[in-house]
Amino acid sequence: MAFVEIAVPALYALSMLVLTAYALNLLWLSVWAVRKERPLPGPVPDAGAMPSMPRSLPSVTVQLPIYNEPAVAERLIDACAQLTYPQRLLEIQVLDDSTDETEDLAAARIESWHRRGVDIVHVRRAGRSGYKAGALANGMAFARGDLIAVFDADFLPAPDFLRRVVPEFDAPDVGLVQTRWAHMNENESLLTRVQAFGLDTHFAVEQRVRADVGCFINFNGTAGVWRRECIEDAGGWSADTLTEDLDLSYRAQLGGWRLKYLHEVEVPAELPARTDAFRSQQFRWAKGSVQTALRTLPAVWRSGWGLRVKLEGTAHLTAHLVFPFVLVAALLHAPLVWLKETGRGPGAVYFALLGFGLLGLAGFFLAQLYAQRSLYPDWRVRLRLFPSYMAGTMGLSVSNTRAVWQALVGKTSPFVRTPKQGSAGSDDRTRKLHRAATGLPAIVWLEAMVLLYSLAATAFVVDANQWAAIPFQFLVAVGFMMIVWFSVRDWLALSSSRLPSAGFEPAREGAYLASEYSVRNRSE
Repeated sequence: MAFVEIAVPALYALSMLVLTAYALNLLWLSVWAVRKERPLPGPVPDAGAMPSMPRSLPSVTVQLPIYNEPAVAERLIDACAQLTYPQRLLEIQVLDDSTDETEDLAAARIESWHRRGVDIVHVRRAGRSGYKAGALANGMAFARGDLIAVFDADFLPAPDFLRRVVPEFDAPDVGLVQTRWAHMNENESLLTRVQAFGLDTHFAVEQRVRADVGCFINFNGTAGVWRRECIEDAGGWSADTLTEDLDLSYRAQLGGWRLKYLHEVEVPAELPARTDAFRSQQFRWAKGSVQTALRTLPAVWRSGWGLRVKLEGTAHLTAHLVFPFVLVAALLHAPLVWLKETGRGPGAVYFALLGFGLLGLAGFFLAQLYAQRSLYPDWRVRLRLFPSYMAGTMGLSVSNTRAVWQALVGKTSPFVRTPKQGSAGSDDRTRKLHRAATGLPAIVWLEAMVLLYSLAATAFVVDANQWAAIPFQFLVAVGFMMIVWFSVRDWLALSSSRLPSAGFEPAREGAYLASEYSVRNRSE
């Protein structure tokens, strides 16, 4: 019992200390963002005005890495084929590793646009070596562009995208211009609204402020344009981590390249509408960012950059480490209340010091508030999502803690793409994307166990009349209730549909050429 009386308060305090530190970083970023928002002298600039194009335009290669995307591949190809840029300076590579009907759908669209004069090729590989990073590197081997634009399958760039982004390469040290993600299906469900809420904060606060203050930012994997020379100088695409975009971003900046964030240009994208797709995406981001941190942080701290850049870079790369501490705090909160209730817990000074965690909560809230206020006129209404967002973050802690642990112990795992369903999620071809589940994944059962524990803990806290502890404990229970409910709801819907599995089969060897406008990789 003496061990419990020491270990529970110590681990809980450590968790709160770590969470507060990351939240205070958000507070600093938010305060800086508010300070930078002061009105500038002179007339208000025209948001729709097109920037001046340089006299000597660079050639651009647009790369579209796709893998089993029948619901969205055609609209992506159509959107990129309509980019308004001099045709002689633009080429499009459809980097297609698909093993399903996507191959034929893409081939038909490519042939149609090629007949209309668009320089577009269908790039097929014999295998899926290196996953997305391998596909991008393979395409670059014969790309002719000075600039390389990348769009994932669920993104829809506007026709003037390149005309707005290319002028930002106004200095030879600019290696990347990243644009902001918008959300096509934000209002589809509570799950998509919560995702949009969190992504808005990343772009409107984290990316924006880090770029403004000269700290490192990251390529978000899509909706950005690289200078080819920068990619090559930084060592090229690598599949050694699950976040090849973050890895290359830091290698480039450590090599002296400058990465820009263009907040004014947005590219609509589709949010994962299913819980398994969302969980898989978050798992990949969490594991990949920790893998990149382990690889890159020593070089960051050995570099000649200032302390602010090093500290912010550390917070950036290790941000997903918060999830194990969220889980620890969620599991130990009720035992700590029990120790206090039975007179075995720490004294009043301990609980008074825990009150400083409210500063962290203030930073967390201010970041979300600023992001919503800077992007949407109805930001007051949107802020009602804040409790759901906080709860959802806690609900993801089991899966993301597993991701962090795998990264720390060096366990490898394949790059699992996020399934897309397209904006018209009810058509026949889209429905075939859904996997008829035969049983709930093991991670859902584990989350359900934590949910039952959280409900019991909430009942105990209420019964003990520990009113100050009830809000946090209730939020924990709601978070796991959300993630379990979303998972069960999707499983029931997919099981009743009796639809075939799609999008998860391994790449076959000897992939054939889909059309005369195809290119096959001869290096594999």
